[in-house]
Amino acid sequence: AWLTALGRRGSEIILVWHYLTFDLLFPALLSLTLVSLILATGRRLRTFRALPAQFQSLFALVLVLPYTLADYAQNIAVARLLSDFLSANPDSLSFASALIVTKFALLAIPVIVIAVFHLAGQKQR
Repeated sequence: AWLTALGRRGSEIILVWHYLTFDLLFPALLSLTLVSLILATGRRLRTFRALPAQFQSLFALVLVLPYTLADYAQNIAVARLLSDFLSANPDSLSFASALIVTKFALLAIPVIVIAVFHLAGQKQR
C-alpha cells in the first residue's frame, strides 16, 4: 500500500534523494567507523596488540564486512521495489524485510565486540 501511495513521482524522489545519496555513503562510513573502533579498542588489550597488524585489520574487516554487504543488498532490494513498485509482490517485500533484519543482526556483532574490547580494556587499567 505504501509503494502504491507513493506513486511514480514519490518513488523517484526517494530513490534519488535517499537511496542514491545517503544509502550509498552511510554503510561505507559506518563500516569504516566500526573497523576503526574495533582496532582502537582492540589495541588497548595486550593480547590483541601482540597480534600482527595485518591480522588485526583482517579480524576487524571480517567482523564488519557481512554487515556492509547485507546493508548494500538491502538497499538494492528496496531500490528495486521503489523503481518498479507495480511488480512488487509478497516475496520481494519479504526478501527486503529479511535483509533489513539480517543487516541489523549483523551490525550487532561488531558493536558487541567493540563493547567487549572497551570493557576489557577498562578492566586491564
